[in-house]
Amino acid sequence: MSLLDVKNLKIYYFTLKGVVRAVDDVSFNVREGEVLGIAGESGSGKSTLGYGLMRLVPPPGRIVGGNIVVSGRDIVSMDEGTLRREIRWKVISMIFQGALNALNPVYTIGKQLVEPIIFHEDVSLKEAYERAAEMVKLVGLNEDVLRRYPHELSGGMKQRVMIAMALILRPKIVIADEPTTALDVVIQAQIMNLFKKIKKELNQSIIFITHDLSLIAEIADNVAVMYAGKIVEYGNSDNVFNTPKHPYTQGLLKSIPRLKSKEKLSWIPGTPPDLRNPPVGCRFHPRCPYVMDVCRREEPPIKDVGGNHLVACWLY
Repeated sequence: MSLLDVKNLKIYYFTLKGVVRAVDDVSFNVREGEVLGIAGESGSGKSTLGYGLMRLVPPPGRIVGGNIVVSGRDIVSMDEGTLRREIRWKVISMIFQGALNALNPVYTIGKQLVEPIIFHEDVSLKEAYERAAEMVKLVGLNEDVLRRYPHELSGGMKQRVMIAMALILRPKIVIADEPTTALDVVIQAQIMNLFKKIKKELNQSIIFITHDLSLIAEIADNVAVMYAGKIVEYGNSDNVFNTPKHPYTQGLLKSIPRLKSKEKLSWIPGTPPDLRNPPVGCRFHPRCPYVMDVCRREEPPIKDVGGNHLVACWLY
């Protein structure tokens, strides 16, 4: 059963220098208990997509087309009041990138965790604090953090608080936007183990956004690879990692160091395109080693190459 259906979603930023097509005709779905990894370089549209799914795209950006159906309800056309009361945080929530800056420095952790419970549910303050204490224990923290302020916590502790905040109303879907950014590798591993625990114990649906494919390999059931505002490859983790089809995905995987591989590391030449004026045809063609004439003229359609493994490339 699909909890989230995204169809032909377009999110553009209307700037003085032109229209930035940050997310351009993106479609996918997320089922109950599934972890979807969304990977790509900086500027590929990953975070904008995440904010779009919460309908929190900052100005001058806005959703200009498509549908976002959450538990059978299209939130694109929904009024803001209904969205806040019935969908945002109760059904779909988000762990924002950069926990160091996401918490309010003048409120205790407990006050910030309790606030959404009080806003959304008819419970006493005592009961709300009891639920907050249970949630911080779930993410591996002692309940005394509820009395502390953000500046008293380490980076890893703040990230755990952000995860607790996203889970506090037990939403069906959680969007994790670069949840391990700015953390050292030891804390990063702890946070990844926490996500695995949440997935297993709560059967939680998660959209895991990162530029690091090695992190996605640890946790994701399905993978969507984004480039220049579009999904260029989509499939289950085994297919995408073992038999990558799109040249961009192949390039990303070849840039990851492997302990037991003798294959030489490589990189993708060039830089991502300016999304105010993206290349005609396939947006990856200026950087692609297999570029053909048709790539410069026409945009490739999404094609199923078997086993629900989708790729947008003229090679197939």
